[in-house]
Amino acid sequence: MKMLTRFFLILTALFSATAFALPKGASMTTIDHTKQQTAYLSGGCFWGMEELVRQIPGVLETEVGYTGGGTPNARYEQVKTGNTGHAESLKIVFDPQQLSYRHLLFEFFRMHDPTTRNQQGNDIGTQYRSAIFYLSEEQKRTAEEVIKTVNASGDWKAKAVTEIVPFKEFFRAEEYHQKYLVKNPHGYTCHTMRRFGLGEKK
Repeated sequence: MKMLTRFFLILTALFSATAFALPKGASMTTIDHTKQQTAYLSGGCFWGMEELVRQIPGVLETEVGYTGGGTPNARYEQVKTGNTGHAESLKIVFDPQQLSYRHLLFEFFRMHDPTTRNQQGNDIGTQYRSAIFYLSEEQKRTAEEVIKTVNASGDWKAKAVTEIVPFKEFFRAEEYHQKYLVKNPHGYTCHTMRRFGLGEKK
């Protein structure tokens, strides 16, 4: 009888330990974060870019910052001079089951002018260049294929000058830049989503 009682006490303790190990409201089912993918894109002032990108179905998270240059831990006061080599950029975390990288790039080419070198609207400087910072050879190939489709579409009057370069580092921008147009609904933007076909998007 004592052995049986001891067995039930041990069993109860094990179940209790499992319950306390899980966060409140959590189940034994875990989320597979490996299915998330990341993209880094630049296409002018990151305020307007982020506002449009975050509304694309399948986009899970966005963050603005600086990438593509040689200045470590770059800050806005440095980047805006155009001397750091960095571009105002957008980090995009997305669900590839809902949104393919290819489709995301087509949306990218709809929301900015890829034919103006180092310029978007009134914003001029290398920090406003059009660029795709690829994380893998697959992303690089997809970017090259998409640009060919964009150039062949005739939607833009000139060829895209978008850079396709390997990703190095991303420095998160100051907090007041994050979700800027959410905080300032009537704030500045030169971005709009154009009604282009741009070939197959899926």
